[in-house]
Amino acid sequence: MKKTTTTFLLILTMTMWSGIAAIGQTHKADDVLGFWLNQEATGKIELYKENGKFFGKLVWLREPNDKITGLPRTDKENPDEKLKSAPLIGMVNMKNFTFDGTDEWSGGTIYDPKNGKTYKCFIRFESANKLKIRGYMGVSILGRNTYWTKTTPPQK
Repeated sequence: MKKTTTTFLLILTMTMWSGIAAIGQTHKADDVLGFWLNQEATGKIELYKENGKFFGKLVWLREPNDKITGLPRTDKENPDEKLKSAPLIGMVNMKNFTFDGTDEWSGGTIYDPKNGKTYKCFIRFESANKLKIRGYMGVSILGRNTYWTKTTPPQK
C-alpha cells in the first residue's frame, strides 16, 4: 500500500512539473519570422529581422487596388501629406521590436493604415501558428488585441 502511494505521488509530481514546463515554454527569437494573415484575412504581413530588430511589412492585400481609381491603394489616412500617396503594399508598418528571451517581442510600434495612427505594440504567441498583437497608447491596458495566423508567402 505504501509503495503504491509513493509511486502515485511520484507520477503526480512528475505530471505537474511537466505541465508547468509546458506553460512556461519559451520561444526562439526567430520563431516569429515569416508570413502572417491578419485577423480579417484582408492582408498578409511579412515579419522579418534586420540588424537584430524585428519589423513587419505589408506584402499582400485581398483588395490591392482602389475601387474608384483602379490604381494600387495608398496610405490616404496618413497624417503626413507626403506619405498619403505611398503604396500600402510594401509599407513597413511594424518597427523596432526586440525579443525578451522567452515569449514576447516588444519595444516596437505598429502603424494602422486604416486610421493613420501609430501605436506602441507587443507580440506574443497565442498558439503555435497564431500571434497575439497588442497595440496600445500609453499603457497596454488601453489598447486592443488582434490575432494573426501563420500563412504562406503571397503568390507572385
